[in-house]
Amino acid sequence: MRLAFSTLGVPGMPVADVVRLAAGAGYQGVELRAHPEEPVHPLIGARERAAVRAEFAAAGVEILAVAGYARVATERDAAGEEELAQELSELVLLAADLGAPYVRVFPGGGERPADGADADAARRLAAVAPLAAERGVRVLLETHDSHGTGAAAARVLGLVGHRSVGALWDVLHTWRGGERPADTRAALAPYLGYVQVKDVVSAVDPRPVPLGAGALPLASALAALGPEPAAAHGPVPAPEGGYGLGTGGWLCWEYEKRWFPEAPELPGLLAAGRDHLRQVLDGVAAGASAAGDAAAVPPTPPAGVQEEGGTPDRSD
Repeated sequence: MRLAFSTLGVPGMPVADVVRLAAGAGYQGVELRAHPEEPVHPLIGARERAAVRAEFAAAGVEILAVAGYARVATERDAAGEEELAQELSELVLLAADLGAPYVRVFPGGGERPADGADADAARRLAAVAPLAAERGVRVLLETHDSHGTGAAAARVLGLVGHRSVGALWDVLHTWRGGERPADTRAALAPYLGYVQVKDVVSAVDPRPVPLGAGALPLASALAALGPEPAAAHGPVPAPEGGYGLGTGGWLCWEYEKRWFPEAPELPGLLAAGRDHLRQVLDGVAAGASAAGDAAAVPPTPPAGVQEEGGTPDRSD
């Protein structure tokens, strides 16, 4: 299992520093937050993209994903549809130029009826899928906001029916949505790209804490991934949806420092976080966490806590 971290945890950090940090802390990859606040985003030019790609390659660190902010289930007028289509295309092209296998997008359906939100999201994702396939990129819908569970995300992905569109499992949102890890895995199995891990104070308090110091039952989520068949290795899952704890899988630590500036600095936590993930993975492999599923589901959170904040970019 390969480990990455998101630059959401080191907001604004120059690329060279991110690369040195990843290599020095023993992480094989980095998820790049693609926002104008950051050094890497869709508006940078070809020369800058090539330089970023070369810097990561020279250090032997992979760019796991371009974490965009496109919201595919939002209700839009004709102009908004064109704007979203362009945004999705630009994210795919950025990922391809950087050599990243994945693009992250959000649902963003708000309080819309599920049928309409699902249909719009599926139509928009299907429209960008041919470009993604051509460029060797998969667009991943994160379990987040209006589609915070695996079951909700799978409703959309089942309508898309294209292997260049898949799922990103954010373990925080499925947990807060009351979904058992085994059920999330079953729902996302045909679509799963990679898994975002994190830890928080509680199901109703999303302040980030070091891995293992909070309330999120990470071992139960990772145990649900199960063994991975050899055919599943690489950025595209096996036709049967295999994904697991072998060398083809990625865990990405998303530490939300950008939204919680008072949180401890991520660089000082990375080595311990890496060790914690390895210990959890070792425990899962040995069957030590088999009894954890019974405690994996918290009480249903109060209304309104599934989304971390009130502004569109509040939560990654």
